[in-house]
Amino acid sequence: MATKSNTKMRNARSNKPKNTKMPANKNSARKSSVNKTVNKPLTAKAVATKPVPANAPLKAPQQKTAPKMAEKVKVAKVADNDNRDFAKGDFVVYPAHGVGQIEGVETHVIGGMQVSLYAIAFEKDRMRVKIPVMKAKTSGLRRLSTGNRLQDAIKTLKGRARIRRTMWSRRAQEYETKINSGDPISIAEVLRDLKRSNDDTEQSYSERQIYQSALQRLAREVAAVEKITEAKATERLEGLLTKAAAKNKAA
Repeated sequence: MATKSNTKMRNARSNKPKNTKMPANKNSARKSSVNKTVNKPLTAKAVATKPVPANAPLKAPQQKTAPKMAEKVKVAKVADNDNRDFAKGDFVVYPAHGVGQIEGVETHVIGGMQVSLYAIAFEKDRMRVKIPVMKAKTSGLRRLSTGNRLQDAIKTLKGRARIRRTMWSRRAQEYETKINSGDPISIAEVLRDLKRSNDDTEQSYSERQIYQSALQRLAREVAAVEKITEAKATERLEGLLTKAAAKNKAA
């Protein structure tokens, strides 16, 4: 009997369910499942691409071009340049610079217009000026003075000085205006008023500058008209001025 009871007890022990560990609570089980999903690496889907050679040239996007139209040839209009009063080799007087010589007539396209220009050389000043033919008259460009006009200028040199009692700065401005007018009689008036006597020390520095500028301008025109050198023309004018100054001082 003892043996039977022992065998029953052994069989009961073997059939007893084994103890299994359970999670402490449901929340811990949920956290573990979330962590597994978060830590799961994301994988990008592979896209099949064609391999590009390293030295392959880049192709620019093609643009649609409009059909080419026949290009129109632009022809410059001709300005009113028919009134040419001077020819190559003529001596002229430009008010701002004095006596010059026409080198020729040049044509240039300015603003789509063909414009003819006088090319004038001023040899003494080493300068070259271009003046539109159509604006020659308005700019004061003229021919050399006639003999009668120069005789009137010489008579002006021999006259009595007329000095206005005003500030020198104002008189100097008036003298400069007369010189730049290009009129030989106006230039002679400047010489007459500034030539006081044989002694140049009576003139101030600015007076001598204006006097020399007027003398040079008038002497060049006299030399061109009478076909003599500028030095001879200058000597002649200064001789007339000296005699006139001495005569006026004695009177």
